[in-house]
Parts: sequence; structure tokens; C-alpha cells
Amino acid sequence: AVKMASGGVSVAALWTEVNRCGQAGDFTRALKSVNKILQECKDDITALRCKVVCLIQNGSFKEALNVIHTHTKVLGSDVIAFEKAYSEYRLNRVENALKTIESATQQTDKLKELYGQVLYRLERYDECLAVYKDLIRNSQDDYEEERKTNLSAVIAAMSSWENAPPEDLGLPETSYELCYNSSCTLIGQGKLTEAMKKLQEAEELCRQSLSEDSDMTEEDIDSELAVIHSQMAYVMQLQGRTEDALQLYNQVIKLKPTDVGLLAVTANNIITINKDQNVFDSKKKVKLTNADGVEHKLARKQLQAIEFNKALLAMYTNQAEQCRKLASDLQTQNPGHPRPVLIQVAQLCREKQHSKAVELLQQFSEQHPESASEIKLTMAQLYLIQGHVTKACDILRTIEDFKHKPGMISALVTMYSHEEHIDSAIDIFSQAIQHYQKQQSGSSVHLSLVREAANFKLKYGRKKEAISDLEQLWKQNRKDIHTLAQLISAYSLVDQEKAKSLSKFLPSPDTMSFNVDVVELENSHGATYIRKKAAKVIGENSPKEQGQEDVKKKKKKKKGKMPKNYDPKVAPDPERWLPMRERSYYRGRKKGKKKEQVGKGTQGAMSGGSAELDASKSASSPPTSPRPGSASTSAASSNIVPPRQQKPAASGATRKKPQQKKKKGKGW
Repeated sequence: AVKMASGGVSVAALWTEVNRCGQAGDFTRALKSVNKILQECKDDITALRCKVVCLIQNGSFKEALNVIHTHTKVLGSDVIAFEKAYSEYRLNRVENALKTIESATQQTDKLKELYGQVLYRLERYDECLAVYKDLIRNSQDDYEEERKTNLSAVIAAMSSWENAPPEDLGLPETSYELCYNSSCTLIGQGKLTEAMKKLQEAEELCRQSLSEDSDMTEEDIDSELAVIHSQMAYVMQLQGRTEDALQLYNQVIKLKPTDVGLLAVTANNIITINKDQNVFDSKKKVKLTNADGVEHKLARKQLQAIEFNKALLAMYTNQAEQCRKLASDLQTQNPGHPRPVLIQVAQLCREKQHSKAVELLQQFSEQHPESASEIKLTMAQLYLIQGHVTKACDILRTIEDFKHKPGMISALVTMYSHEEHIDSAIDIFSQAIQHYQKQQSGSSVHLSLVREAANFKLKYGRKKEAISDLEQLWKQNRKDIHTLAQLISAYSLVDQEKAKSLSKFLPSPDTMSFNVDVVELENSHGATYIRKKAAKVIGENSPKEQGQEDVKKKKKKKKGKMPKNYDPKVAPDPERWLPMRERSYYRGRKKGKKKEQVGKGTQGAMSGGSAELDASKSASSPPTSPRPGSASTSAASSNIVPPRQQKPAASGATRKKPQQKKKKGKGW
């Protein structure tokens, strides 16, 4: 008998409906039919599996897992392994997905594909590479290009995050995804110019492939190109073209791509360009790095870099407490990484707590010797800031990785010389020469160190100590005359017989002549000493020479210019070169005699030089009050009251005079 479901519809008809909806892609209606079937047959394995598939197709991964867990007895691990692992993977439960795949007894191709994706998310790139190689070798279907794309992504990740040399698998670059992954591999190798060319090829391929789709608008194409443009900007930033990179980064941000990982990386890179400048823009951009789901889109090193930059931004914005908290959290998450400690030290230095910063570095270097090199370099820098040069040298000498590097030797010798610790500087040279004598005897680095050591000792008068170095150099090159001369000079203080024996190896004066014109050399512009010619004795010149002298034209001396009032009959003043006040006939200035200048004095005043225009001096005019500002000499020669003793002007006057005290016995 045919089973009837609720509603009078047979189970067979419901299965037909499920099949039809599944082929049409209508999984919502298919799910309704499956639920009706399960009402009649609760433990039907096929129906349960169909329900799980419908839920996955609709994006209901949690519900799919609930169904699987509820019917664990019916749905064995092999029957539903792929669906369970895929749901866990999509819910970012990657570790659980890995356990589900590994626990399956039968490894199907679908499980292998998912296994590769899980390993990539867990950053187990070596195992992931092996899985994809096996899939490409043993699979023949329409998904070969997608597998090759994934394989190239694994190689790019290994090059970028593990600095592993890429394996040449002969992958074609027929799609823009393959071209993009190839460029990422080149970036990991440091081949930036080639990487930029690959990115340009990827952009062109992307435009071509997307323009064939009539439904794609220009904005849609730009959104698809956003990841390529962001990577181009990253290459520009690495090349030092920060302005171009910043412009391209901002264009990507304006497009508002849906990929939160792309937005977070782009925003983080803008923050790194801004550094301690434009912090307001950086504070806006840092919000994009906090979007939901970012932690599942990026690699661990990318997330780590973003967190480091958040702490640095807090420091640049003077948020000391937040900076310390972020750095402390980073140190807890990455106990052996030196960068969180360096951020804390930078914050302490901003607060002028250098001693505390040095203590923190010392403590970390003792706990983590593997990171001691970077930490000790920072300690030395802090000691130099405080002026403790000798302490800085002591710290630098304990760094085994850089102890015998030429740059480190140069720095130590310079600092010891500054502190006048010449013996310590010579000791640095001796240790370095011994090291290279054992490791790279006769190499260019070894001989250059010997040369520098010899020059240093000679510079500070240590000729005896320089003998061994000079002998070693001369044995390497017997034609080096300069070294031989230095060696003879050094031996002359210790062993004169040895100096004489070595002087035999010097070339003869004839072979050392360089056809130098001495006269021309002495007369040259750069000559510091010119030998004076001997004066000619009178009477020794031959008639021929005297005749030659007569032929020479004598230069006419120019007559000096005479002053305009020069009188040849009058003898010039012998004291004319002395200042006026130092001459014998100078009597000084007469007191009270003012220079007569037009326009000087009080408003409306008349100068003393216009005495002939003063009406008070004429005989016909009556003795009236003089005009204000008249000369004191005219007031003294007549019986006129001086201006300061006159009665104030009438009400029509334009300027008030200061009130004078009345004198007794004189009334107005």
C-alpha cells in the first residue's frame, strides 16, 4: 500500500517534489517537502540527509549541525561526514572540521577538497600543498583550474608568511586569479617590479573576463578589481612611493568593498603610512579593522600586525594607558615576540622613563635569549640617549649575532675612540681579526679589517703594535709601497736594522719619478708654498738682458683723485686722517647752540635762521610779545619777555602751554 502523508499526498509524490525543487534550486520548498516526509518516516536516512543538504544550501549551518547531532545514531560518521565538516568549516569551527574529516573512514574527493581548504585556514601549508598536488594528479573533471588556483594560493602564502622559496610547478597564468597569486609569490621574494607587472596583467585579464558579462557594470568591475588595486598600492608602498600608494588605498576604501578582510588590510596600510601624522584619519580607519569576521579572513601575521599598529596609534595619540593595555595583551598572546615589549619601551621613553625602559628590556632579554639581539640593540640606543657610551659598548659586545660584523666593529671603535678608550678599540680589532683569520683567512673583509687596525694604531701613535698588521698586509701584496713605507717607519722605532733591511725593497728614485713639472706645480692654484726667486745682483746682467728689460713696457701708475676744493699752493692738513675730535685744534661743540633746521621745534615755530623776517627785530615795530619759538639770542638782546614767561594765549589759541609758576613781585 502506498503511504499517505498528512494532507493526503503520498510520500512518493513528496519525493518527486523534492527532486524537482532540488534540480530547480528551490531548496526552501524542497525542505518543506522533506519535513513532511520525516513526519511519516522519522529515521529515514535519505530524508535526513536531504534535510541537512537543504539547510546548508540555504545557509542554515547551525540548524544543519543540530539535525546531525540529534540523529547521530542514524546518521553515521561516514554517511554525513562531508556535510558535517562543511557546516563546521563555514561556522569557522576549523579545528572541529579537521577532526571530522580525519575521523572519516572513507576519504572521498569531496572530503579531500575540503581537507585542503581546512589546512589552508589552519596555515599548515606544507600538508595543504601535498593534498592539492594529489588532487590535481588524480582528478579529471571541470574543476582543474580551480584546484590550480588554490595550489598557487598555497605557494603564495608560503612565500609571504614563511619566506619559503617557491616551488616551480609550471602553473599556467590563464586567469586573473592565477596571475594575482603569482604576483603575491613575487612580493614574498622581494621582486617588486616583476610583481607590479603581474598585477597589471591580472587587472587586464579581470577586465576582459568581466566585460564579457553584460550584467556587469563599471562599478561592479571596479569592485572586483579592488583587491588587485590594493595589492598594487602595497607594492608602491614597499617601493617608497607612499603618495601614490595612499591615493590608491583611498580609492579602494571609497568603493566600500564587501570583503571585510580587504577593507581591514587597506585601512591598516593607510595607518602605517600616516604614522604619527594625520592621526584623526588613522582613528577613523582603525574602526574598519574591527569589523565582524575579520579574524576569519586574514592570516595570523596580518592580524598580529593590525594589533601592533593599534597599540602604536594609541601611543601616537597620547593614550598612554590604552597603549600599555594593548601592548600587555599582545605580550600575553605572543610571549616570545619582541615587538610588544618594544612598544612598551617606546611609551616609557615618551614619558622620559629611560631607566625603567632599560630594566624592562634587560628582563625580556634574559627570559627570551632567542630575541636578545634586537632587544640589546635597543638597550644600547637608550644608553646612548642617556650619555652612557661605555655601557652601550658593553651591551653591543654581548650580541653574538653581530659581534664580528664590520658595521658593529666600526660603531664600537668609533664610540671607544670618542671616550678615548684606545686600548678597548684595539681589542675590538684584535678579536675581529682573529675571528676572520679562522673563518675567512685572506678574504677581502679580513684584509680590510687588518688595514683599518693598522691605520688606527698608527693614528694614535701605536707604531709598535701596528707592525704585525703591516707585515701581514705586506706579505699579501709585496708591491704595496705605501704599506712598506709604513712598516719601515714603525720598525725605525723598534729595530733600526730591520728597517734598513726592509728599505732595500723600496724602489729607486729613478723608477719613482713621475715626470712632474716642479715649476708648474709650485705655481699651481693649490700650491701652499712657492719658492721665492733669488734677487738679481746689480751689474751682473748681460747687455742682452738689459736690452730685453728696456723693451718691456712699464706700467703707468694711475694718479690718485684729488678733492674738489684742493689747492696746490696750500699745504694739506697733516691731521686730516684723524677724526675731528682727535685733532689738536678741535675745541668741542658750543653748549646751547642748536642747529638751525627748518621744520623743527614746536608747531608753528620759526627757525632762528629767519631773523630778518622777525617783526620784533625791526625798529618800527612796537615791543610786543614775540612769536612762540623765537630764538633765545633775540630775547637776550632786547627787553622782550621770554616765551615761557608770557601770559597764556587767548581763548582762540589752538594749543595750551603748560602753566608756569608765578614769580613774586611780578604781576601781569
